[in-house]
Amino acid sequence: MEGPWRSIKRGYLLHSIDPTSNNLQAVIWNGSLPYFRSGVVNDVSVSGFTYHGNALYQTLVITGDKMYDSVTVSTDSPYTRLLLHYYTGKMRGLSWNSTTSSWANIAEAPNADCDPYASCGPFGYCNHTEAIPICRCLDGFELVDRLNFSRGCRRMEVLSCGLNYFTTMPNMKVPDMFLHVRNRSFDQCAAPAECTRNCSCIAYAYASLSASTTGDTSRCLVWTGDLIDMEKFSFAENLYIRIGRSSVQNKSKLPKILLPTIACLLLFTFTVLVWKCKSRGKQQNKKAQNRMMLEYLGSTDEAGNKNIEFPFVSFNDIIAATDNFSDSNMLGKGGFGKVYKGMLDGTKEVAIKRLSKNSGQGTEEFRNEVVLIAKLQHKNLVKLLGCCIHEDEKLLVYEYLPNKSLDYFLFDCTRKSMLQWPTRFNIIQGVARGIMYLHQDSRLTIIHRDLKASNILLDKEMSPKISDFGMARIFCGDQHQANTNRVVGTYGYMSPEYAMEGAFSVKSDTYSFGVLLLEIVSGLKISSPHLIMDFPNLIVYAWNLWKDGKTEDLVDPSVKENCPSDEISRCTHIALLCAQDSPNCRPLMSTVVLMLESKTTPLPIPLQPVYFARRDAEHGRGSDDKVLSMNDMSLTVLEGR
Repeated sequence: MEGPWRSIKRGYLLHSIDPTSNNLQAVIWNGSLPYFRSGVVNDVSVSGFTYHGNALYQTLVITGDKMYDSVTVSTDSPYTRLLLHYYTGKMRGLSWNSTTSSWANIAEAPNADCDPYASCGPFGYCNHTEAIPICRCLDGFELVDRLNFSRGCRRMEVLSCGLNYFTTMPNMKVPDMFLHVRNRSFDQCAAPAECTRNCSCIAYAYASLSASTTGDTSRCLVWTGDLIDMEKFSFAENLYIRIGRSSVQNKSKLPKILLPTIACLLLFTFTVLVWKCKSRGKQQNKKAQNRMMLEYLGSTDEAGNKNIEFPFVSFNDIIAATDNFSDSNMLGKGGFGKVYKGMLDGTKEVAIKRLSKNSGQGTEEFRNEVVLIAKLQHKNLVKLLGCCIHEDEKLLVYEYLPNKSLDYFLFDCTRKSMLQWPTRFNIIQGVARGIMYLHQDSRLTIIHRDLKASNILLDKEMSPKISDFGMARIFCGDQHQANTNRVVGTYGYMSPEYAMEGAFSVKSDTYSFGVLLLEIVSGLKISSPHLIMDFPNLIVYAWNLWKDGKTEDLVDPSVKENCPSDEISRCTHIALLCAQDSPNCRPLMSTVVLMLESKTTPLPIPLQPVYFARRDAEHGRGSDDKVLSMNDMSLTVLEGR
């Protein structure tokens, strides 16, 4: 998507009430340009949500000619903060999770590709009621350019002055650039004097503010120019838009045409289904389901090659294997959904990933994972046994690995001692070989893009298997690097060039491996820098110890007594080489495997992390602050490592 809002300038981000809107809306500014705009004040003066049983309330306060938001939390709530993200421009609400000793993200905006200011162009809106938010045109409008939605929409019929036809768009975040008309009831707002017979008026909206406010509680908004920066939600307010006569007539005829058509189609579909059930046996139905799933997943992969035969499993078999998704069979859950243990055919233990309807892992990621894992064969990659698509259900069937994931042991005080150094070193080598296979030894070059401890599964012998290929990308031919506007993965494990610029390559996975290697050695999370006093993150901490020849201080205390210092030092050295800021300085994974398996292979000197240099510079200025405050709003400064 093109537009000035896509270019975030460091140091220019600001969140404030917009004075040009009579203080009725808040805006995140990128320099002098709006980057994201909240909805205007509606009839609810207090809003809130709960997190781990604690409530966070956002209250509108109006005193005379001043208006502001007051954010409070319930009694005994954990520490809560709002921050404006330095690189992405997102406003985030964070709550301290004492169980994981980390900040948990409880709310953020913008959170969709079409959320930033005017992404859908004039007379276009971002539709949040669809599974994936997407730009749409208002009723009575059509796309200007079908290949570039940022150019917006145009009227399908020229307006004639004197004709007063309005259509209602419900549940809308109203457009920007409005005129606020005070002391008006709803009827007065829509009256001829304000909009209905005013030819320059193309839309209006109305809401009565809460009676708890003081002064004028009415809010009549009128638009005379292009309608920009609109969004549709499941609950918002009505926007009334002027349209032409034919649009009204077509709209009134539409139900008369659609209802009989839909009824006929439903009757025809029902008849066909009944006929199929009566005329075909179980085997024929299974083949029909397989064909349907093949069409759903697509017949070719990203390289344009024909897909191999997919191992499909029927939904009824999965229901039987998991005892109808019984809680007693649940192995774990995450943002993607839940994982269940099952017994296929009564003999084979499997792990079944049931993708949640609200999961960020949608159709594209599901198809990606099925196609990729079905093609890959390596002892350090998880094995896909089957998949299933049934109505809204999307399920993946994997080999069962009894020891769960690496983070289950590595970051738990009671279980990390089960990972002694020989086991950890075998895991390091196995993960490195698995990544080398993806990058070099498989038929296509595959970038995983989400390597982390929770995506490393362990079999009964504690051997590692890389999982979760939903975010993976394929490189074909001589392709070495790609760029994306949709950055996916986990912060902390992302390389700087990927997190900040969207550029990724095999060296992006190398960086993630370097972070994972430091976590395995230290038993510390990259996402918990507060556990390391006086250092901004684990990479800086490790580099500082390596520089001073004190790598033994990095070792997890639970394994410190039984590990060879030369292996610890070498693994730390390799991790720092992998996690260097510049991708050109990082080694290929084939070189990493060689350095891990051969103690005689010489190791280059890793460069000092950029983050560490900037931190020193800040100390030189006599400032240890990591948080800047402005108008009682905290902005955490995140600098590239």
